[in-house]
Amino acid sequence: MNKRFIISGGGTGGHIFPALAIANQIKKEVPDADILFIGAENKMEMKRVPDAGYPIEGLKIYGVSRDFNLKGIMSNLKLPFVLLKAYNKAKKIIRFFNPDVVIGVGGFASGPALRAATALKIPAVIQEQNSYPGMTNRWVAKKVQKIFVAYEGLEKYFPKEKIVLTGNPVRAEISQVVKKREEAFEYFGLDPNKKTILVMGGSLGARSINQTIASNMDTFNNPQLQLIWQTGELFYKTLPPHWIQIQSENIKIVPFIQRMDHAYSVADLIVSRAGALAIAELTLIGTPTILIPFPYAAEDHQTMNASALSTHGAAIMIPDSEVHSQLIPNLTALLEDEERAIQMGEKMKQFSFPNAIEDIVNAILNLKK
Repeated sequence: MNKRFIISGGGTGGHIFPALAIANQIKKEVPDADILFIGAENKMEMKRVPDAGYPIEGLKIYGVSRDFNLKGIMSNLKLPFVLLKAYNKAKKIIRFFNPDVVIGVGGFASGPALRAATALKIPAVIQEQNSYPGMTNRWVAKKVQKIFVAYEGLEKYFPKEKIVLTGNPVRAEISQVVKKREEAFEYFGLDPNKKTILVMGGSLGARSINQTIASNMDTFNNPQLQLIWQTGELFYKTLPPHWIQIQSENIKIVPFIQRMDHAYSVADLIVSRAGALAIAELTLIGTPTILIPFPYAAEDHQTMNASALSTHGAAIMIPDSEVHSQLIPNLTALLEDEERAIQMGEKMKQFSFPNAIEDIVNAILNLKK
C-alpha cells in the first residue's frame, strides 16, 4: 500500500478544493499516509492548505501573460527561466520526500512538479476538472500514468488510453446536504416555507452578477422569497452602509459563505458561475441552476462547462454580456414554472459522479512505484 504522496497545483479554489478532497480521502483510506503539497508562492494554496492541516512547499512560478504591454512581454520572456528554476526546486523536494505517487490538479505549480516526478521515474497522475484542459495538464499529459477527467471527449487533448472518466471530487460535506436542511435554515435564520434563492460568483465574487442583483433588489423584497447573496470580499467592501443595513429576515448579504453545505441545503434555485468545482457540486445536489460563465476563463472553458449542461436542459446558461437583461426574467420565469424546475434538477443529477473521489483515490492507491 502506498504511504507517501505529493499533491501539486492550486491558484484557485477550483484546483485547491479538489486537491484537499483527494488528500482527505487518501487519509481516510490510509490513515498513516504522509502527504505533502507543492504550490505556487503567494497563491491562495499557501494559506488554505496549512489551514486544512497539510504541509506545503512553494515554488516561484507564474503562467503565460496574455497582456501585450511591455510588462507582459518581459514576463513571458523570463518565463522559461522561471520554469526551469521551479522544475529544479520541485525535483529537490520530490527527491527528499520520495513519494510513491505525485498527483497534479492543475495550476502553475503542477507542471514543474509533474515533470520532475516523471523524470525521476515516480508514478504521476493528473486530475483535470474542466471540459477544456488547462495548458499545464496538456503539457504533461504524455508523461503521466493516468488522467482523471470529468467530461467526455477529452481524447482530443489527452492520450485516450490514459483517460479515466471519474468526475470531479467534491468536499465530503456537500454530499450530505439533504440531511442538514433543518440545521441549515437555523444557521441562516431563514424560513423553510419560503422559496430561497442562492446567488454566488465564487469566493472572489462576480461583478456582472453582483451589479445585476444590486440593481434589482425590488425583485427580492417579496415576502414569499428569500435571498442569500455571496458578493465576494471586494464587492462587499464597496457596498454603502445602507446596503448592509437592508438585510432582513428575507435577505442575507455576505462576502463569503463558510458553510456551503448549508447554503445548498436551503436553496430552491441557484445563480452561479460555471467553474468545474461549482459544476461538480451543483450536479451532485441537483438544484435548478442558472449558470453565467466567466467570459475570461482560460480558453472560455466555463462556457464549455455550462454548455454541457444547458444543451441537455439541465441548467439555464446566460452569457455574461447578457446577464443584466436576462438574469431576472429567467430567474422569475423559473420560480413560476415549478415543473420545469423539478425536471432541470433531475437532469442535473444525471451529470453527477457521486463516487468520484473514491474512484480517483482507489486508482491512485493501486499504482505501483
